[in-house]
Amino acid sequence: MNVVFISPHFPATYSHFCAGLKADGFNVLGIADAPYEELNEELRNSLTEYYRVQDLEDYDQVYRAVAFFAHKYGRIDWIESNNEYWLEQNARLRSDFNVCTGIKTDRISSIKEKSEMKKYYAKGGIPTARQIKVSQGPKAVSKFAALTGYPIIIKPDNGVGADGTFKICSEKELEEFFGNHQHNYGAFVAEEFITGLLVSYDAIYNSKAEPVFESMGVYPTPIMEIVHDNLEVCYYVDKTVPKALSEIGRRTVKAFGITSRFVHLEFFKLDRDREGLGKKGDYVGLEVNMRPAGGFTPDMMNFAHSTDVYRIWADMAAFDEARKEQGEQFYCGYVGRRDGRAHKHSHEEVLSAYAQNLTYVGRMPEALSGALANQVYIGRFKTAADMKKFFSFVTE
Repeated sequence: MNVVFISPHFPATYSHFCAGLKADGFNVLGIADAPYEELNEELRNSLTEYYRVQDLEDYDQVYRAVAFFAHKYGRIDWIESNNEYWLEQNARLRSDFNVCTGIKTDRISSIKEKSEMKKYYAKGGIPTARQIKVSQGPKAVSKFAALTGYPIIIKPDNGVGADGTFKICSEKELEEFFGNHQHNYGAFVAEEFITGLLVSYDAIYNSKAEPVFESMGVYPTPIMEIVHDNLEVCYYVDKTVPKALSEIGRRTVKAFGITSRFVHLEFFKLDRDREGLGKKGDYVGLEVNMRPAGGFTPDMMNFAHSTDVYRIWADMAAFDEARKEQGEQFYCGYVGRRDGRAHKHSHEEVLSAYAQNLTYVGRMPEALSGALANQVYIGRFKTAADMKKFFSFVTE
């Protein structure tokens, strides 16, 4: 089979997806705008052929690259990037080349626009925060805020992470928002503010909408606070997936009609009873991301579950099943330090104190540092208590 992999060089770890595809017998056909000699060795060894475009944003250039591959190698079976940024372009390419192993243009809005996501959550009976399109105007949003109570969250209808997200705590702040966004407020939605623990359901699904891998991420500090307040970052991959999270994750995937994908679904675990949403401890849908979690999180899943999610994804594409087993289970914790901060324990002291636990130490690419900080330490632990001591030691 032929798979076109878009931007296989970024993030750098995505070369592992291509290595898994090659090992499973695919022709791996890469398209990106980086010089071939800048690709890492694993990626160069995994690609059957590489087509460099001058601008990966230019659809016509990418279309011609795919057409070249189709002419040379025959029918294209997969077009993928596993990257949020290219989801819409991937969908358009699948539509134009009639590739049926992923989302096409006619369904892309359901996984990109938060207002459209609500319809599918409702279809699956999954509780979510109340929402209104800001395009309805200041008066409508003000009435909405009076109904839900302040604060409310205003965020881009089509956006990723915390960029462009605002926590509005009063009528005055709402007026200021509209004053500062007179020409583009229609691109936003407003939602009621929900408090609770942010968690993710991370999974790989086959063509029969069956999970072949499941994992749970836990994010004690919301990403919005990390980005807005320039905080340091601590989060982790849990040893196990609670049954209730697995159940609501599977219902969500079914409601969205998703198959043959890596998914990263975000939920709030309620910290108190909320009328219309659920009891304390229940899960409430936040948003869906039909791609792997960002940064080094796929690698953290590997460390936590003693497996290889890159290979599991490739096996799903090739054989519609997982062929990579899991070993001993751990908590895998991530700490991101901000450059320029004074810390009690030096870099060398961290390396010495946690030499037996650290699985990765390195730098976060600048493009991802806003949400994930600069200096990265990833470690795995047998107990949650030991992991939390690690968090405190590195950030103190």
